[in-house]
Amino acid sequence: MKIFSESLMSELQQQLKMIHLQTENPIQSAENAMKSSVAALERLKTFFIKYKGLNKKEEIEFFRDIKPKFASKLIYYNQIYSIETNKPLGSHKTIAKYYNAELLKLKVFFKQNQEFYRYCRTANNCLDNKYFIRAKYDLKLMMDSVYYQIDHRFSTSHDYKVARMLANDEIKIFLEEQMQKLQRKGIIPQPSSPLPKGPKWTGSKVELIELIYALHTEGVFNNGASGLKEVTTFFEIAFNIDLGQFNRVFIEIRNRKSERTKFLNTLKNKLIIRMDDADEN
Repeated sequence: MKIFSESLMSELQQQLKMIHLQTENPIQSAENAMKSSVAALERLKTFFIKYKGLNKKEEIEFFRDIKPKFASKLIYYNQIYSIETNKPLGSHKTIAKYYNAELLKLKVFFKQNQEFYRYCRTANNCLDNKYFIRAKYDLKLMMDSVYYQIDHRFSTSHDYKVARMLANDEIKIFLEEQMQKLQRKGIIPQPSSPLPKGPKWTGSKVELIELIYALHTEGVFNNGASGLKEVTTFFEIAFNIDLGQFNRVFIEIRNRKSERTKFLNTLKNKLIIRMDDADEN
């Protein structure tokens, strides 16, 4: 099952990549991407229903990890299509206000499902038997009403909610990128003269992004008044490095199964060793 799903996801990702290369129109690309996502989900459903010898561990893994990744693509592009087709005409300020309202909806969903977010992101599994086994729902547990309207052969009480969470992470990035496009002109002043050539960052981009997020969270730049994009741009200029879509990298960092702050932990441990060595000399 895992081999089939990974192959199918790779195929879907290639299709989505081609769609984005063919058009920069978010409405057109979302519409085409929805068609590809629906087709992939149908193939996944057919394979799963015909799959023989499914055990409990495989069923939990399928509905917790595999199906949500496919469903999240459809949810994401459907939402992008809705956001862009309902976007008002008007000034940048009007459009920014609209995008902010959409971001607020994501925050509301997060607050309403905060416990489940924590459950998933801490790799907890004590309720997997109820969340990700078919026909094992508990009315006392939080559950989407959509559960009553779907094919129970291919759904559990919470796999849709996991997909929504994954999709919302991507929607948030999309909205923030659109906001950045509106704010790009004149927001970050370019240095009047080139910065002196400094040390080259030879660690990975992921490590630098982890460090930037930590420093920004601590509010050490301009007493916490500097925006994340402004701070990231400064580091890009200082180290002559392109960090690309750093928001997406942060999602990958957050979703690590172990050691979410891997680089920061390494820094801490090595600094302690250096201090201990200095004490001995």
